[in-house]
Amino acid sequence: MRSYLVVVDESTESHKALRFAARRAVKTNGKVHILALVEQAEFVAFGGVQATMAADAEAKAVEIVQQAAGEIMAEMGTRPSITVKNGDAVKVVREVLDENPDINLLVLAAAAQGNPGPLVSYFTGNDCGTLSRPVLIIPGGLDDAMIEELS
Repeated sequence: MRSYLVVVDESTESHKALRFAARRAVKTNGKVHILALVEQAEFVAFGGVQATMAADAEAKAVEIVQQAAGEIMAEMGTRPSITVKNGDAVKVVREVLDENPDINLLVLAAAAQGNPGPLVSYFTGNDCGTLSRPVLIIPGGLDDAMIEELS
């Protein structure tokens, strides 16, 4: 069974990658693994403020992943695997891949214009040959009909 890892956030690109992975999983009898990253808060001198900022960031990540899981359940009729982690995005993605040997493919989407995004830039840059799984980049300019056709 194929398993697709998708990093979700509030971006349009994230939604496109999730939609592609969900459609592909349906067609290959596979599953989707959703990863939400908790944003790193800047250091604040007052511990209580820092703790509140961290809690807010984690709550936002959980909200995003719950919405994404709902989309997958509606699309596929099955519950995706979910991971919410704190830390550097690249390191966390690598950790999740290392911890989950059943994941076959990392699915990311590039922005429709300009900079493709930090994860796409990193995983297609100098270290792309060191990744343990293939990376599939969904062009940000694709509409839902094209994603359906290509998946």
